[in-house]
Formats: sequence, C-alpha cells, structure tokens
Amino acid sequence: MYDDFIRALPKTEAHLHIEGALPLDLLRTLDPVKYALPPMSWAKDFRYESFEAFDEHLLGMVCPWYNSPERYYESAKLVFERLQKEQNVRYVETSFASGIVEFLGVDGPSIAEAIKSAAPVGLEVRVFMGLHHNGYTERSMAFVDDCINWRHLDGVDLHGAETMPLEPWTDRIWKKFNDAGKYTKAHAGEFCGPEFIWEVLERLNVKRIEHGERGSGDPLLLEELKRRDITLDLCPISNLKLRVTSSIEDHSLRDIFDAGVRCTINTDDPICFGNTLFDDYEIMAREGGFKKSELLRIARYGFEAAIVDEARRALWLAELDAIAATLAPGE
Repeated sequence: MYDDFIRALPKTEAHLHIEGALPLDLLRTLDPVKYALPPMSWAKDFRYESFEAFDEHLLGMVCPWYNSPERYYESAKLVFERLQKEQNVRYVETSFASGIVEFLGVDGPSIAEAIKSAAPVGLEVRVFMGLHHNGYTERSMAFVDDCINWRHLDGVDLHGAETMPLEPWTDRIWKKFNDAGKYTKAHAGEFCGPEFIWEVLERLNVKRIEHGERGSGDPLLLEELKRRDITLDLCPISNLKLRVTSSIEDHSLRDIFDAGVRCTINTDDPICFGNTLFDDYEIMAREGGFKKSELLRIARYGFEAAIVDEARRALWLAELDAIAATLAPGE
C-alpha cells in the first residue's frame, strides 16, 4: 500500500541502535552456517516472550562483532549506505551502547568517530551514547564523566529497563550535556506508563523520547510534550514484536499523532526484527490507516527535529512541500 510513495519519500531514521542494525551479511561472515537463514525473529508472526529474551538474543548476535572501532565503521558504513540508497533516508540519529566500552574495553571516542566518519556524502549522521540506568560503575565512571568532551559525540540517550530507578549520577550527566548545548534523549514509555516519561522530562530535561507509546493515555502529558516541543521517536514493528502493542491497529502512534505531538517512525533494532524503515512506514499505512499526507507529515516531523542548520532543514522541508503539492485532496 502506497509502496512507491513511501519509497520516494525523503525520511529520517532517528531511533536506531547501531549494534541492533548489524547487517545480516556481516554476521554471516562470523558464522556462515549458524546464520545461513535469517533469525526466526524476522518472521512476521514472531513475538518475543519478554524484553529479557530480546536482550539476550540481541547481545548474542552483536557482541561477537562489535569488538573494535574498525568493526563499528564497517557496519555503520554498510547500514548508512543502504539507508541512503534503498530507503531514501537523508538524516540519521544512532546510538551505541556504553556497555561495549565498559565490558569489552573498546575506546568510546573512537567508536563515535568511526560511526560519524562512516556517513556517505549527502547523509547527515548524529551519534549518541546509550547509558543504562545502572551504567555508572567503577569501570565506567571515568569515561562517563569524560564523554561530554568527545568531539564526535552529539549527545546521550538513556537505555535499559525502565523499571530500574534513575540514579543521581544520571541527573548530573544529562545536565552537563544540556548545559553544553548538546542533545539528550531517554527511552521511556515503552514498557512503563506515562509516569516515567514525566520523570525523565522533569529530572533530565530531555529533548527527545525514544518510544513513548504508553504516554498516549495521559492528556496532560501530551499537552506538556507539545508545550516543550518534544519529539517521540516511535518504532511500530519493534513494539509489535516486543508485545508493547497487541496489533498495529491498536498502536498509539495514531493517538499521539492526532493529538498534535511531534512523532517519527523508526526501526530500533532491525537485526532482531527483520524490518526496514519502509516496512515500518508501510505497515502504518496498511494496518494503521495512515494516509499519504499523514505519512508525509511524520517524515516532516523528523526533519523539523533534526540537529542541522536551518538552511539544510529548509531544503529538506521544501522538498516535502513539493511532494505535498502533488497529493490529491483526501490522500
């Protein structure tokens, strides 16, 4: 449904874990027999039993690959080239896991530089480090305290189980990034309700919420998100396979969009879900009931929230305006 329109639509990908985007063909170079077939999780009817099962599956695939900055570069280069050429993506925000630095000893600044340098000409890439709720330990505190100084790091993102409490160090690190004019995100409202979204807004003053589906039932929160000009980076197929939503028809993207909250469509961890950005847009059209004009509005939201200069943003928005002018009334 709307296949040609979706393929031609300029897009952003703002919620992409670079480890979770590991291309299957690179994974096959490590074990061509084990990964001769796509993972079972790629089947359309597959559902993870729990977030823990998903996390175990993810780590089992990606940790053997991501053991050096060179491996990050090789993967990111292929991911970005495919996003640009096959998905018509113009702008990417991606995060890497601080656990790779903490537990595998890979140099954090070099990871950020490797990812950023892998961007092809014409694709803007912004790099975030994902810090877990309990990610400030004796092994990590030195680089966590220092990461504000990493040249190629554009911001931080809060990762991990939402049920774990926010520790005091989190407030301090997020404040440092906000004060420095860098960018802050948090994964919230995926498995916990709106109360955790409120918490990261008030305590961490984040500029983006990764997910946020479960905030749709709180009208006051939706109004606050609009007042603060917060963007929700939603991931429909990820939510479906992780049982965050029972069906795409019931996905809260519709309620969030209709409430006027800025929101985007993204893939999250494609190696675990077998999805492309086209797939996420297409399923929201086919099963979510989104019209062409609404999908275009979501694409526009991504460019409105992008971390770029206004001249670059204006060019992208003008391109979308030209597409909008070709749509028939009601499309």
